[in-house]
Amino acid sequence: MSRTYDQQCPIACTLDLIGDRWTLLILRDLFFERTTFTELIAHSPGMPTKILSDRLKALEATGLIVRTIYSTHPLRADYHLTDQGRSLAPVMEAIVNWGMEYAVRPDARLGIRKRIREDVRRVAGGAKAMGWRSAWVYQRDPARTKRRPRQ
Repeated sequence: MSRTYDQQCPIACTLDLIGDRWTLLILRDLFFERTTFTELIAHSPGMPTKILSDRLKALEATGLIVRTIYSTHPLRADYHLTDQGRSLAPVMEAIVNWGMEYAVRPDARLGIRKRIREDVRRVAGGAKAMGWRSAWVYQRDPARTKRRPRQ
């Protein structure tokens, strides 16, 4: 990450880790199991590839994501949230809820909810979406095989 707030404030320290432009959108896509560089760039139109590369390296350095190389020629990698990265789920949910209430035009809300439900179904392997929280509560961990309980 480029600049820091250099303050001992929890909000400033959090922004030092995830406050750069595009970072939250990358985390959003990782929650929805878009794990390759190509998938990440495709779901954030306008994001330069250099920025994506830099943000992924920074997120890996902070321990929020892990990179797994699956091909060396050409170099290909998957990116997944760590437990620390998945712990941002309530933060992401709060941002979604605030955005739906105050930032998104009322006429666009239905379409956005539909897209989120479709993403949740895809992540849940075709299961019916369990509700608004499911996108953040149900995050598959490659090391785990069952759903995380609702809180």
